[in-house]
Amino acid sequence: MAVGSRAFEAAGLGPTGRLARVHEWWEQEHVFGYGLILPALLLLACLVAYPFGMAIYFSLSDYWVGSPGAFVGLANYREILGNEVFRQTVQNSFVFTAIALTFKTVLGVWLALLLARNLRFKRLLRGAVLLPWVIPTALSTLGWWWMFDSLYSVVNWTALRLGLMSPPGPNWLGQAGYAMAAVIAVNVWRGLPFFAITVLAGLVSIPREYYEAAEVDGAGSWGRFRHVTLPLLKPVLAVVILFSTIFTFSDFNIVYVLTRGGPVNSTHLFATLAYQVGLNGGNLGQGAAISLFLFPMLAAVVFMQLRYIRKE
Repeated sequence: MAVGSRAFEAAGLGPTGRLARVHEWWEQEHVFGYGLILPALLLLACLVAYPFGMAIYFSLSDYWVGSPGAFVGLANYREILGNEVFRQTVQNSFVFTAIALTFKTVLGVWLALLLARNLRFKRLLRGAVLLPWVIPTALSTLGWWWMFDSLYSVVNWTALRLGLMSPPGPNWLGQAGYAMAAVIAVNVWRGLPFFAITVLAGLVSIPREYYEAAEVDGAGSWGRFRHVTLPLLKPVLAVVILFSTIFTFSDFNIVYVLTRGGPVNSTHLFATLAYQVGLNGGNLGQGAAISLFLFPMLAAVVFMQLRYIRKE
């Protein structure tokens, strides 16, 4: 029996032969490649494609919490386009993103240049810069909420002691202009480390010989930055601006914890308005339609940025 079993396996018909054939099949390049990307595809299908498809379905139906509703086509989109709060939200989103991104770009490049120098405790400083980025968003924003409190504002107390404003100071989260300034400041504070560290990685990769050649040609610090640093940083800046634009445009936690879209809808973004209408208000159809307005806008931004990166 043992001799017959070995002969059976040697012929490729036993367990060992099957395992060998399976192993040989798995080691084929196209099979092994698809096997490696299959978990990522399943993850994208379950966590991205399926929710996106459900959002499209909700946005095209009169769907409320507890009520499946019926197909209404583009009625939800027409209704929210005629809504003054939504139009205010579109304006808020562009103002918020443009101002915050400008500050993060300027301050991020400046901070990266500072961290690239040979300073004492350089590694410690680089680690400390990352703290706003690694701290949970809701927790850090709650600390800012206390700092902007109308009665016990640390910001107002400091500004009054320095003579920068007259008492009692502004109500940061209760007035439209100050509320927008507050959420922009917190967004810049949180997003600046990501910007600075990414740009710092690009700075470190620039060969020293370029700066030495610029110095020989008589270029000063501004000349070296303009003609050497900035051109070589453009691809890195394009990528980090792309990601920062997506993160800023779709921000939710900071605005929701600080103002919940107020006062008088002056700080609503797409994510907070969709949450308020879809989950708090129960109108899942309109909430999904509001959230889907992010898609074409972000798709246009991503297309332009990727086209620029490819060109560079």
